[in-house]
Amino acid sequence: MYTFTNLNQIVGGKIVQFEIDYQVEQLLTDSRKLVIHSTSIYFALKGVRHDGHDYLEETYQKGIRQFVIEDESRWNAAWIGCNVLVVSKGIQALQLLAKAHRQKFTLPLLAITGSNAKTIIKEWLSQMLEGHYQIIKSPKSYNSQLGVPLSIWQINDYHNLGIIEAGISKRGEMTNLQTIIQPTLGLFTNVGSAHDEGFESQVQKIEEKLILFKECKTLIYCSDHQLIDHQIKEKLFFNTFTWSAKGNKAFVQYKLTSFTKTTLVEAQFKYKDYHFELPLTDSASIENLLHCITFMLYLGFNNAQINHSLGLIKNIPMRLELKQGINNCYIIDDTYNNDLGGLQIALDFLQNQQLRAKKTLILSDVLEAGADKEKLYTQIGRLMTQKGVDQLIGIGIEIQRFANKLPSNAKYFASVKEFMDSFATMVFQDELILVKGARVFKFELIVQRLQRKIHSTQLEINLDALLHNLNYYKSKLQPNTKVMAMVKSFAYGSGSFEVANLLQFHKIDYLGVAYTDEAVDLRNAGIHVPIMVMNPSLDAFDTLIKYYLEPEIYNFQLLVSLHEYAVAHQVKFRIHLAIDTGMRRLGFETFQLDDLIVFFNTTDRFELVSVFSHLVGADEAIHNDFSLHQIRVFEQFCSTLSIGTKKHFLKHICNSAGIVRFPNAHYDMVRLGIGLYGIEATSQEQSSLRPVSKLKTIISQMKQVNATETVGYSRKGVLNTNSKIGTIAIGYGDGYSRRFGNGVGKVLVNGQLASIVGNVCMDMCMIDITNIDAQEGDEVIIFGEEPTITTLANAIDTIPYEILTSISERVKRVFYME
Repeated sequence: MYTFTNLNQIVGGKIVQFEIDYQVEQLLTDSRKLVIHSTSIYFALKGVRHDGHDYLEETYQKGIRQFVIEDESRWNAAWIGCNVLVVSKGIQALQLLAKAHRQKFTLPLLAITGSNAKTIIKEWLSQMLEGHYQIIKSPKSYNSQLGVPLSIWQINDYHNLGIIEAGISKRGEMTNLQTIIQPTLGLFTNVGSAHDEGFESQVQKIEEKLILFKECKTLIYCSDHQLIDHQIKEKLFFNTFTWSAKGNKAFVQYKLTSFTKTTLVEAQFKYKDYHFELPLTDSASIENLLHCITFMLYLGFNNAQINHSLGLIKNIPMRLELKQGINNCYIIDDTYNNDLGGLQIALDFLQNQQLRAKKTLILSDVLEAGADKEKLYTQIGRLMTQKGVDQLIGIGIEIQRFANKLPSNAKYFASVKEFMDSFATMVFQDELILVKGARVFKFELIVQRLQRKIHSTQLEINLDALLHNLNYYKSKLQPNTKVMAMVKSFAYGSGSFEVANLLQFHKIDYLGVAYTDEAVDLRNAGIHVPIMVMNPSLDAFDTLIKYYLEPEIYNFQLLVSLHEYAVAHQVKFRIHLAIDTGMRRLGFETFQLDDLIVFFNTTDRFELVSVFSHLVGADEAIHNDFSLHQIRVFEQFCSTLSIGTKKHFLKHICNSAGIVRFPNAHYDMVRLGIGLYGIEATSQEQSSLRPVSKLKTIISQMKQVNATETVGYSRKGVLNTNSKIGTIAIGYGDGYSRRFGNGVGKVLVNGQLASIVGNVCMDMCMIDITNIDAQEGDEVIIFGEEPTITTLANAIDTIPYEILTSISERVKRVFYME
């Protein structure tokens, strides 16, 4: 138990306001994920792009009364009733507190690091060891300078094994994590290219990661990774426990035999033979599972116990998925575990979604072994209230026993079967439903029942990747330069509501849409940031006023009509003036400048918010001279207009490509479009962006087709040899162009490219999988990391914009955060 004064003793600093010596239990760093209670404390952390001090008033107004801050000048003395500690570095204070907490416990703690697979190994080990230990593990991928202390803070007396992951991006970071985690055991997964930019070499990266294990009793690793093996031996790590699948010197030797869906493993350890069956065949997953098996052998588990544990693992969704559901609902699928830490993360995600007003939680028994159950469900009830849960559906025997700690309007079922049997009597309509259950309850059956029944083709949208891309472009801007994010055309096919909701959370300055009805839909979905409408129609003026929308004005007909409406209805409009500097599409021209000045000087019905233009060829260096010409014309136009009207307005001309290529033309705002969705239009810095979208489907059926036969309409699919043909569930009705037919298009099946055979049909097409090990139901990648959207665009001589915006709305969108 800690109190505020204990905190001061541990981390130092200066108390500038003191009310009551409250206990300290919940450590908060994100104003969107608050737990409102007297025992909560908010750390205002300063980061590269975000400053937690900007949210002090918000957190105070929401009810937080304990604070750790860095900048005393940002504290308002009028915020009474608070405990406030000023420290030099908030992150260091958080780390010191976690370090002190770790020192109170003597449990064995396994620390995992490496370039890849930290999270999956941690999760699989937790599953395999369930029932043998009361495990404390990092939530999700909490492995950073912030995530690690938050993970360590969860350790309690009933835990008897810890599994914590640690990740670094540059030199000097691992020492901090080592002192916080204080591991007794270590596991080094591998070394790869991740974060190479933070190190001079792979050797330097390994050396930095090895700092984590300097006081470990034993370090586990694969000796087949020669560079890791060499560095460990050079550093004289005597207490190692190694394994090899290639015959290299190691304590445990593995021999693999792969089949279609399983891998048989023969192992030798301490002169004993072991036999394991792995439920997977890809090399990365096999290596990850061999790490897990090796750790269990180290702990002393026998052959039968390990084989049993292998049957418990399941693929880990390293993300919370937002899926379209029945009756206009959305489903948040988080069904692979259910502990208190994971529940809080999921409830944070639920709270931050504004797609539907009503929020429902379907929750199983919370399997925190050894926990005080009454206290546990009291905490859960408090969390539900704070996170705005309107309806609880509890499933399990235990959760019913503590109904008095949970909302009074809750409904309870003893099992998933009982719930499913009663499903027809329940109404789910216009709700956001979080499905959160321990995996033994098989809550995936509930998700399947609630999910909207669309065909199996789906577009996955990685919201973390989208945020990464936003921050990448922001890093190129001056601090005061605003960003307008373009979410027109269904957010480039990604889903306007969901993308706009994320951007709103991250304080985007403006959104841009093509038509008024797109903006109305966003307003109705709870989006309140300013929206520019690029093509307002003459009959939509009422709507612009009603929904606080800001039209683009591009000619005098529209300007005069809008002015007449404003005078007649005694209203004012915020408008954006489009200038044609070379696009020859929409916009006022230079010869109309004097008339514009006269017009604006004779009316008070408009607030001129911005003046902007479009760069014609910013994505290609060959057009640089013309782009610079456009910029000069734009600057002169804006200068003359500002002087003539004595008005100050925002100026913007740069699109995604212009942000990269013309930093001197960022002005007051930039418009971020295709770059937000992972396409770097200049191709100069594509490696800095992350792909946001993955379009995938499945193999519906497979057939052996003789060389004498043809495939598809018009008999266009001519075969040269006997072939294995797969039919996949995507066609031009989904937005997959007919131009991809007859070998032009290629899709990815189990890591290999397969060509389209014959014409693309409306709802499906056929692929050649003759030399690919595939089964009906296997996943097929249309685009993602490979093949990329750009690859598809090049194949049919178009642009990535067309590929993205062509995806039909009948294709299910799945939004997720890692």
